Amino acid sequence: MKRAEELIQLADMAEIREWCESLWGTDSPYVQYIPVPDSPESVAKENRKKPRMPVASVKRDLLLRDGHHCRFCGIPVIRSEVRQRITKSYPQLRIWGRSNKEQHAAFQTMWAQYDHVVPYTRGGSNELDNLVVTCAPCNYGRMQYTLEEVALIDPRTREPVRSSWDGLERFQ
Repeated sequence: MKRAEELIQLADMAEIREWCESLWGTDSPYVQYIPVPDSPESVAKENRKKPRMPVASVKRDLLLRDGHHCRFCGIPVIRSEVRQRITKSYPQLRIWGRSNKEQHAAFQTMWAQYDHVVPYTRGGSNELDNLVVTCAPCNYGRMQYTLEEVALIDPRTREPVRSSWDGLERFQ
């Protein structure tokens, strides 16, 4: 437990936070919107498919298909449920807070997300073929844009990263 605590503390690095923060949101220098004719229009909230997020069984299938790695950048990811178990075991480390600045840099960056390839706001569904596992920076960096509007290659055209990383699922 002591060694794990030390490693968790070492991973809370300013460089990781800066990289994470540089990728997401409207202030990112890396996300450049490109107008694309015939892109799907935004769908009014009341007309969007329900539910917004995939159900637990689809999330499980995504993790089996994609592994515990971001399909865009390939970094390893950790499900929020695992992070919550770790947070309860190490309350003195303040792993997760209300604001980005109050969150552990590595856990925030490695936060597993389930991203809609065709954005939900543009009518994208929760079907398995429209979803990929991503890290938080890649998911929040793309925002509501289509892949074409931010010049990204469809991550489904590449094989998922396969490694021994299990997303710390072994943490009980």
